[in-house]
Amino acid sequence: MKLEYYDFARGEVPDDRVKALLEPPHIHGKSLKDFEASLRVLLEEKLVPKLEGVKRVLILVDDITRQTPVSWILPTTLALLNRCGVRDESITMLVATGTHRPMTLNEQVRKYGELALKRLKVIFHNYKSDVVKVGVTSKGTPVVVNKLVLEHDLIMGIGMVVPHRVAGFSGGGKIVQPGISGEETTGETHWLSAQFEGKDILGKIFNPVRDEIEMVAKMAGLSFIINVVSDRNGKPIGVFAGDPLPTFKEAAEFAKEVYGVRAPRAKIVITDSYPADIELWQAAKGVYSADLILEDGGVVILVTPCPEGVGVEFGDLIVEHGYRGYEEVKDLVSSGRLKNLIVAAHLVHVGRVIRDKGRGVLLSPGISDEVSRKLGFIPARSLNEAIEIAQGLVGRGEMVICRCGGEILPMI
Repeated sequence: MKLEYYDFARGEVPDDRVKALLEPPHIHGKSLKDFEASLRVLLEEKLVPKLEGVKRVLILVDDITRQTPVSWILPTTLALLNRCGVRDESITMLVATGTHRPMTLNEQVRKYGELALKRLKVIFHNYKSDVVKVGVTSKGTPVVVNKLVLEHDLIMGIGMVVPHRVAGFSGGGKIVQPGISGEETTGETHWLSAQFEGKDILGKIFNPVRDEIEMVAKMAGLSFIINVVSDRNGKPIGVFAGDPLPTFKEAAEFAKEVYGVRAPRAKIVITDSYPADIELWQAAKGVYSADLILEDGGVVILVTPCPEGVGVEFGDLIVEHGYRGYEEVKDLVSSGRLKNLIVAAHLVHVGRVIRDKGRGVLLSPGISDEVSRKLGFIPARSLNEAIEIAQGLVGRGEMVICRCGGEILPMI
């Protein structure tokens, strides 16, 4: 069987050694016309009743790290808001970057559409500033969010729903936490997720972390969401809108059907990170999905471009400490040697797989061999070399091949 990932990774394995080839089903997304028609019906039914007396609207949108077709959503949404008396100058679009870098102008045009950028005031969330504490959840998580939530009558979020290691699924209240939250809040929820193995969170619609995320979103005032489930090319298959929690649940149930694939376990798992390819901070999603398949003592081969390296925001800190298992990172946190809980959680999420459970081989033109080793990966220069390294560690047994590793949900 010939393998090809991106434009830099080609290899071959005997057919009889491929235990399974896993990828999301080929489902064709809606046309723009059909999508707008579906969205218009939902907004008429669900949003119009909420707009009585509303003067100022805050629209939270995700960034370039997500495939949400925001440029398809905004025209229909803005037309309805205008018709109900909310003018463009009373609408603010807050980009829910979480801890990600700001977007370039070209990225904004592609993501949101040139017309929307001209019509609306666009602000990028900065998790280190412009935040305010609005309370504490019942479990003690401080709710620190962008202060713009206090200046608007209605807060709506636009996002997409795919399997997610920290929250079970993206979408729903994640547009607030971590989307527009402060470091203190995001650190608490992410560190909470690190206390669970991937199989206990990834693909679980409700879990302890999701509960906290939704509570933070509720306390921040999120009252309406538009969530999309897309095909592998980012075209929407389904659109859901309404009150945050029931709408998220409906979208996540659908996403589970779209991205869930029956999977066997294997000692060697080869995966990519598509579409989370920008940096290893995002590309690690390929490791998280492979974790559900990997047998104890096995090897994950991660193939990913990572043109922006390990991570723009936290890359140096990740390389400094490297990926480690939970107990090691817990010790770093307890001793005060690592104060950033967001990074601590990330180290654990990957470290549980490539340090505690098995080993990791990294094939990435964006990350040097030296950095790969510091992180805890074994570097490879080609896909065939990566396969040889894995075989040298666990033998020439069967393997599972994954595509769209950044979104796929293996179900054992």
